[in-house]
Amino acid sequence: MKLLWIDLNSSYAHASLALPALHAQMQNEESIEWSVISATINENIGMVVKNAAKYKPDVIAATAWLFNREFLLHVISRLKAIYPETIVILGGPEFLGDNYDFLSTHAYINCVFRGEGEEYFPKWIDIWNKQTQWSTITGLCYFDNSQKYHDNGTARVLQFDKLKYPESSRFFNWEKPFVQLETTRGCFNTCAFCVSGGEKPVRALPVDTIRTRLQNIKSHGIQNVRILDRTFNYNTARAKELLALFSEFEDSIRFHLEIHPGLLNAEAKNTLKSMPKGILHLEAGIQSLHEEVLDCCRRKGNLKNSLDGLQFLCNLPNMETHADLIAGLPLYHFEQVISDIYTLAQFGAGEIQLESLKLLPGTEMRRRAEELNIHYSPLPPYEVLETASMSIEELQQARLISRLLDGYYNTHVWKDITRKLIISEKNFILHFLKYLIKSDVIDKPLSIEKRGLLLYDFCKKEYPSYIFDVALAWIKAGMSLKKEPAENIKTKGQTPPNNWEIIQGKYHKNMKLYMLPTPQNKYWFGYDPLKKQFIPDMIAISN
Repeated sequence: MKLLWIDLNSSYAHASLALPALHAQMQNEESIEWSVISATINENIGMVVKNAAKYKPDVIAATAWLFNREFLLHVISRLKAIYPETIVILGGPEFLGDNYDFLSTHAYINCVFRGEGEEYFPKWIDIWNKQTQWSTITGLCYFDNSQKYHDNGTARVLQFDKLKYPESSRFFNWEKPFVQLETTRGCFNTCAFCVSGGEKPVRALPVDTIRTRLQNIKSHGIQNVRILDRTFNYNTARAKELLALFSEFEDSIRFHLEIHPGLLNAEAKNTLKSMPKGILHLEAGIQSLHEEVLDCCRRKGNLKNSLDGLQFLCNLPNMETHADLIAGLPLYHFEQVISDIYTLAQFGAGEIQLESLKLLPGTEMRRRAEELNIHYSPLPPYEVLETASMSIEELQQARLISRLLDGYYNTHVWKDITRKLIISEKNFILHFLKYLIKSDVIDKPLSIEKRGLLLYDFCKKEYPSYIFDVALAWIKAGMSLKKEPAENIKTKGQTPPNNWEIIQGKYHKNMKLYMLPTPQNKYWFGYDPLKKQFIPDMIAISN
């Protein structure tokens, strides 16, 4: 049997675990001729089809999720037109809900799989051409030859720790900048908007197993590992064990993981304080800073504890914590979103990620959409269009604010000045957004320099007392001293003052020395004339 796997990702920086995770479990690989086509959603559909068609597959398999689904269906529908006898099976998050309508309207798809496939996909492979036996495959949904619909429920791998590792598969991709390591299945929480909200029980890998896999990952030169654990610290004792394990790799691997700030007790906080600097990158799922919103979403955890925990995490000097908000949650008002951004900026969150709610297949919130008075797109990515609390206009405005945050707060060069403006100027976000919309740039890709020019021009017109902060950020980032943000810098005849405080680098007498006067202080920038760069080698401050 010839099997073609379509490995379709959003970019080449990412690699799905689905293929190696399934392939690792196969016992009868010698009877299968495997072929793989890897592509991104930004490629030409015709070329992907051309490259895939040469394999003349008996079976086409792929994983579908909200961002690759449309492209994937275009590819498969064309392949099915060329090879109508080919059997197509799809799995992934897109099929966690009711699959009757999908299969009714996509007749070229023979079956879809709901749930965790490691145990049952190999069993289906054994009977792929014997449809009368498909009813034995838990998780499979399909129309039989008499057009009767079959729904075989949801597949769950209960012995998660017994599975063979994806890294053992010859299809595991070691060429990406990071590796994903799934340490648990399921989630203790019950968030109504999350596909993991109903995944019970939580199943975890032994710490010794994780150590062995990390040692293998390290041997391949991988420096970033994304821990796939829905809530890393749901069990404090286990979290402490894992943090100790991660510390063993402090010189070689950086770990990215999700953490619930409301579940941090004193023991967990002390452990985090003692972690090696830079080894952890934390994503704090906060979603909203309002109790009634979280209650409606069925998210467990005390809000006060979450706020205290988040503030603690953001103040840790040895790691960076990103926080996320979700616009479009029921009972969440636009004004509250703005207020929450202000609070997260006050806390000093490493990044503020503002997403729009998406009602994903299989989630409780999608099932309750009408009851909650949520209108959402019926097509991927299923974004919320309007709620009882937020209008169409406000949700679109929230989307644009997300663009603003990504371009400024979440960009290292502009973060400090953006944070200062958010905290100090109550209306900064909305005023700056209006300016970016009027300038017709908010939905366009902008260079870091262009962002600085826009921010400087805006502050010059609306908040002139901040232009020196923008200028400082501009100069420190090594951008042109001939452009407007550096218009006040003095470049000729500058000599060191009698007293200055060097805050970066070292000064030597051969340096080119420039000075930026501000209302409070004078900033001095030293440049090594032998270096062809604009980033200052020395920065000092004087009265």
